[in-house]
Amino acid sequence: MVVAMGCAALISKDLVKVYRGGVVALDGLSVEVPGGCVFSLLGRNGAGKTTFIKIASTQLLPTSGYVEVLGFDVVEEAREVRRRIALVPQEGRPAYLNTPYEHVFHYLLTRGYSIFDAKRRTWEILQELELTEYAHRTCSQLSGGLRQRTLVAMALAPESELLFLDEPSIGLDAVTRIKIWQTIRSITKENGQTVILTTHYMEEAEALSDIVAIIENGHLMNVGTVDAIKKSLGYGVCVEFSGEGLELDKLKEYGRVVVVGGSVRVFTEERLGRELLEWALENGKRAVLRLVNLEDAFIASVGKVIEEYERRSEEIW
Repeated sequence: MVVAMGCAALISKDLVKVYRGGVVALDGLSVEVPGGCVFSLLGRNGAGKTTFIKIASTQLLPTSGYVEVLGFDVVEEAREVRRRIALVPQEGRPAYLNTPYEHVFHYLLTRGYSIFDAKRRTWEILQELELTEYAHRTCSQLSGGLRQRTLVAMALAPESELLFLDEPSIGLDAVTRIKIWQTIRSITKENGQTVILTTHYMEEAEALSDIVAIIENGHLMNVGTVDAIKKSLGYGVCVEFSGEGLELDKLKEYGRVVVVGGSVRVFTEERLGRELLEWALENGKRAVLRLVNLEDAFIASVGKVIEEYERRSEEIW
């Protein structure tokens, strides 16, 4: 039985995790995930994404706070939670001496499938992920991408109520990533499943997510639909500059300025964006004008504005 769309599949309240040495991974994180949606956690390395996934999937105890998954407390009712979820862990590895077929088939048996149903479902999911050609090859003979697809197949096979996918497309080429995400989206939407994922690929999160949460240093910075997150910037376009010798005071006249690595992004209104682009071209600056995207909203949430850049006199990121 899946959670109806709109009902909460996961609730965290004031979630805190402090590791040895006083390292704070989560600092009072509160968030609610509606059932039947694809919910993406975005954040830089060390932001707390994987820690959150580990706690919510009963792999790690919180320091304080509360997490409820599908109506069950992840600490007090961990067994009930595990019966209803599936997980692709970050940097997970299949057993090298087992085949993709063996991984999926035996996992389904442990989840209560009969032998007949496990065989049927194994071939279904291997076909969905284009793994039938490699079904009986040991994972030691497979590429890293095929091994990752095997892990995804295991997670999707039992049609669990909630899937935790921690960087599921890491190490995959662009074509395979697209195929896997199409499969995940199709299967989970058809079955009404909830997906909670982390990813570094902003274009994937933007295309596939119903709701996005941005976290930084264990804090929730922003949450909402992709459109709502982008609108929270307050600007519709971005003029992105590359190269040196930029007049920073000049750029600040047009809108919000954020420095990212070797580029400078100016978030502004369309009319001012066109004026700024014209100025850039007239003065020999390399710049492009485009609509704001999810990456812009992410950077604006966790990056630093130009005032801090000037104060510290150092490059951000």
